This record gives sequence, C-alpha cells and structure tokens, in this order.
Amino acid sequence: MFLGTYEPRLDDKSRLILPAKYRDQLQAGLVMTRGQEHCLYVFPLAEFEGMQEQLRQAPLTSKEARSYLRVFLSGAVDEIPDKQGRVTIPSSLRTYAGLERELAVIGTGNRIEIWDQAAWNAYLTDQESAFADREDEVIPGLF
Repeated sequence: MFLGTYEPRLDDKSRLILPAKYRDQLQAGLVMTRGQEHCLYVFPLAEFEGMQEQLRQAPLTSKEARSYLRVFLSGAVDEIPDKQGRVTIPSSLRTYAGLERELAVIGTGNRIEIWDQAAWNAYLTDQESAFADREDEVIPGLF
C-alpha cells in the first residue's frame, strides 16, 4: 500500500528517485501513465495487469470508454527502476503533468501520483476545506 507525501526533484536526465518506502513494491516493474487532474499515475506492474483485465470489460460500443482508454493507455510506459530506485519520466508525460524540477509524490493506496509541487500544493489547499467540511458519504460504507 502506498501512503504519504514526498517532495523529490527531477534530476538533469528527467529521472525521479522513487521514495525509499515505495521501492520494494515497484522493483519488479511499474506502469506510468496520465492521471486525472493532470498528474501521473504509477502502478506496480502486477496491479496494472489486474486493472487491464477490468479495462478489457469496457464496451467497444461506448465512445466515452474508447476515448478514455485511448488517452489512458496511449501515454502508458512500463519501466523497471534502476539499482538506485530511479525511473525516467518521458517528455510527453512531463508535459502533460506540467512537471518541472520540484515534485510531489503521493501515495493513494494502490498507486502513487506524481504532481508538479506547485500544482499539488494548490490542489491540496483547494480540497482540504471541502474534505474537512464534507457531510455526504463519498465512499459507500466508509465515509
């Protein structure tokens, strides 16, 4: 499970050093792709393979499902971190997420998200009040 927030930097070769707490879960391989709110999603390879089975169930007759899958999967890259726990973020994904040097890497349970640090701070500031004041159940049976 991925938890917490880390603030690493991209190096000059567009590599991210994965937080030490995440490395064991990602050392067998990972898939990086576009996420919502212009961040990047990073899944352990095994998690992504399981998700792929669910994605296959999307009806080909649904234009919305086809469009979502095209955007989601066309940007996906698979990678194995090097011995120092580094992964390269491709230019197209850096552009999509607006990544500069300062990053925020957050754990969201089954995946991590990579954000431009300023974008993450703005998003979090915007969402914290709504989170604290929420009265309606968002996740059935939990909150």
